[in-house]
Amino acid sequence: QVQLVESGGGLVQAGGSLRLSCAVSGRTVSRYRMGWFRQAPGKEREFVAGISWSGGNTNYADSVLGRFTISRDNAENTVYLQMNSLKPEDTAVYYCATPLGGSDYASGYWGQGTQVTVSS
Repeated sequence: QVQLVESGGGLVQAGGSLRLSCAVSGRTVSRYRMGWFRQAPGKEREFVAGISWSGGNTNYADSVLGRFTISRDNAENTVYLQMNSLKPEDTAVYYCATPLGGSDYASGYWGQGTQVTVSS
């Protein structure tokens, strides 16, 4: 059974940093694409960042490019999202996810989410 557990969320002032972690069990992260998504109140869930199975390719939403970094620790089977220069509009519940196969996250595995709140 595949399980994803996010942690590291919290309350931070604008301009601050947080690092989110996603601990994965039941699946070897080095063999699958991993991604981070977020959902703010009253808004649809949106893609934030993704990392290929090889780790050689990463991609980001335009809104976080240059501020967020996705990475992976294969030994720990954990995926991270380093968030710097946080803005109030980054406030959301952040989820990590991995597709069943390919790049279709919607039908894949998801964590329970971790709340990030950025105060102005």
